[in-house]
Amino acid sequence: METAPFRVLVVVPCYNEQAAIAQVVAEINEVKQQNNLTIDVLVVNDRSTDNSLAIIQKLNCHYVDLPVNLGIGGAMHAGYKYAYRHGYDVAVQMDGDGQHPAEELPKILKPIFDGQADVVIGSRFLERTGFQSTFARRLGIRYFRWLNQFLIGKSIHDSTSGFRAFNRRTISIANAYYPDEYPEPESIVQFGLHKLRILEVPVVMRERQGGTSSITLAKSVYYMFKVTMGTLFLYIRLQNNQRSHGIITNCHSDT
Repeated sequence: METAPFRVLVVVPCYNEQAAIAQVVAEINEVKQQNNLTIDVLVVNDRSTDNSLAIIQKLNCHYVDLPVNLGIGGAMHAGYKYAYRHGYDVAVQMDGDGQHPAEELPKILKPIFDGQADVVIGSRFLERTGFQSTFARRLGIRYFRWLNQFLIGKSIHDSTSGFRAFNRRTISIANAYYPDEYPEPESIVQFGLHKLRILEVPVVMRERQGGTSSITLAKSVYYMFKVTMGTLFLYIRLQNNQRSHGIITNCHSDT
């Protein structure tokens, strides 16, 4: 893989991931060496209350220690701001719990390197291999697939996937604004309205290698409602902003 012109930042949000974070960073650095990738790793410590920060400080990576807990959206926004300000060509999000095998990184990066996409999302559901998540969560993902199709005309099979890569244009958009709390489904609408090319590629994911998920069964209904409202408000705001500048057109497509 010819990667010399591209500087890549892998952003790993971390909240209480002391059981997995060291292995996550080690695997990324191993894949970097094996594939001759120009990669830096940035761990964003989202005010962990366990031993995560002490572990991160000893790893072969850059890190940001947030002064307050911002949630996944705020942590990733900090990472994208870092990528933008330090001139990276590509930013990749990988979870700190070990669900995203670093060996799948080349699949995520190749369409960006080849100029085929602005946003690449690693999908569990294109080939249905590896860990497929819970039944309740899969139902939610199907719902968000319908919502994305309805709002921007794009059918995304795995809209909640946190394994994704952005090119420089997308980084600049995420630097200016990135949804907070549950950003993955909302950001798809954001990027669709900016006419970015969104591509899914099949990846194999694992169950989390440590810690516990922030989304419990009790929070599922709240999650669906919150993300739906956030997505609709974002859609309306961006539509109004772009109409006021005379730059929006019908963004629906057959993809």
